[in-house]
Amino acid sequence: MIRECIAKLVRGEDLLPEEAEEAMTEIMSGKASDAQIASFITALRMKGETVEEITAFASVMRRFCIRINPSIKSRLIDTCGTGGDPVKTFNVSTIAALIAAGAGVYVAKHGNRSVTSKCGSADLLEALGFNLNMSPEAVEKSIESIGIGFMFAPVFHPAMKHAVGPRREIGIRTVFNILGPLTNPAGAKAQLLGVCEKHLLKLVANVLKNLGVEKAMVVYGSDGLDEISITGRTNVFLISDGRIVSKCIEPEDFGLKRADKSYVQVSSKDESVKAALDILRNRAEDDDRLVSKRNMALINAAAAIFLGGKAKNLSKALEIARESLESGAAYNKLKDLIKYSGGNLSVLEELEKNG
Repeated sequence: MIRECIAKLVRGEDLLPEEAEEAMTEIMSGKASDAQIASFITALRMKGETVEEITAFASVMRRFCIRINPSIKSRLIDTCGTGGDPVKTFNVSTIAALIAAGAGVYVAKHGNRSVTSKCGSADLLEALGFNLNMSPEAVEKSIESIGIGFMFAPVFHPAMKHAVGPRREIGIRTVFNILGPLTNPAGAKAQLLGVCEKHLLKLVANVLKNLGVEKAMVVYGSDGLDEISITGRTNVFLISDGRIVSKCIEPEDFGLKRADKSYVQVSSKDESVKAALDILRNRAEDDDRLVSKRNMALINAAAAIFLGGKAKNLSKALEIARESLESGAAYNKLKDLIKYSGGNLSVLEELEKNG
């Protein structure tokens, strides 16, 4: 089927849901060759993905992944973006996840090593001492016991090994960048999902609706950020109770100072790690660049807190996010996460001494 699908995509024709499902099944089961996978995802990108195609792909990937089902009393949330934005920011979604967890939101953070950024969520956590190779059962217990767990994509999506080589070799944004955030192994019913291209907003919002999300925000920030931005306007699609509403927000709406995009950029993994530690230890002080990074982490954490049901609006959620950070609760969540993973807390302690 994948050969027929490639021919159809090259002609600029959309795939039927059953065709998309069968093609992705061939990829996930290892029946498609590397050349077929590369051709398929390139032709699909050139044609442009549809809601129906992505919904079918995501459903197949969810079927092939290792699922966990944390037993918790409130809504579970993920903070994960597509990546691929031109502004290489610090690890906004990972820090936001820790701040939200510090505020009492249950977080099932899904992530991987860097593909398009300077430092992926997995790279950051590993550099801080976290054990990436936790078993799915241990991650499930982590969410239940400490309120946050990190799902390292290669552990939970073993079938993705068939697509890793072709993705890396062609080096462009493909449908898999979109699918990663849509295939949370814990079945999170709330989501803060950033996209790197404006046209993906409505597309991804409708896919989330099709997949049965309870509450979500799909965001596209100024300068192409796949986060809520403090460098300018952010376009937001809010999904709630089966309805989709679009709006725009500005940093000034929440009393945050607009920042130059260079202030939220990093040039290396080491810089990303230092920024994360400085923010989580609440050490921004009078450094404008670090204040900007902290504010961006806070507004994204506020969105997660709102979606997790801990606040009625973003303004109130921002107050809660500040308290999580300033009280040390967010940083303590990082320590708890590292300890629970069986990781090396001395790595974090050494970074504290040197930073």
